[in-house]
Amino acid sequence: MSVTHNGKTYQLVMFDLDDTLAPSKTAMSDEMVELFRELLSGSLGCIISGGQYGQFQSQVLDRLGDFPDRANLHLMPTNGTRYIRWNGDAWDTVYAEDLSADQKSRAMAVVEEGARELGLWEEQTWGPILEDRGSQVTFSALGQSAPVDAKAAWDPDGRKKESLRAYAAERLTDLEVRSGGSTSVDITAKGIDKAYGARRLMEILGLDLDDILFFGDRLDEGGNDRPVADLGIDAIAVHGWEDTFAKLGAIVRG
Repeated sequence: MSVTHNGKTYQLVMFDLDDTLAPSKTAMSDEMVELFRELLSGSLGCIISGGQYGQFQSQVLDRLGDFPDRANLHLMPTNGTRYIRWNGDAWDTVYAEDLSADQKSRAMAVVEEGARELGLWEEQTWGPILEDRGSQVTFSALGQSAPVDAKAAWDPDGRKKESLRAYAAERLTDLEVRSGGSTSVDITAKGIDKAYGARRLMEILGLDLDDILFFGDRLDEGGNDRPVADLGIDAIAVHGWEDTFAKLGAIVRG
């Protein structure tokens, strides 16, 4: 089982979720669902995202429905700090690298302090700004359920997120702090990021770096997709799900 891109053969195609396979916290489109099923019929696939498992369910699994190739899909929520796969009967958690209570409380305190100090703490939001995802603390400037248009308008050049990421990283030296989605900053245990998830997946599946092709929209310095590319995995930068659809379609459908 494999796909070919630029003359190289890959056994597994790995994806970010928000703004790569679908708009932020939005379900995959009909076109992407069809293409993704085609991919999984002939290759392994993995989704690794800062979102929690509930987002994977609503954005991906509910849209894919029951299909015969579920065992080819590997899920890594919260930036690879969790790994979930189909065991033949249900989606089963293989591992979870949860933060301690102290780490979570410090992360939340620092990121809120930074957001307020930098003028990034919004009063009008759609849901909570800070979220404890077990293995990750996430700051979402406009709340967890903010509409896509509002998110896109809040920080179009990424400077706001980067200023907060830098602020938190300087004060949480024992933790990993990275820019997440369009309005989010993700905090995990030190050394645990998407590269960690990719390495764990390679160990479990017996894959090498050259066996994986990655699609992501945050491959910039400090972005939460960057560690995958820095690990040495071939990466394709995309700008929205439509770009992914076009580039993936060229690979899967020729």
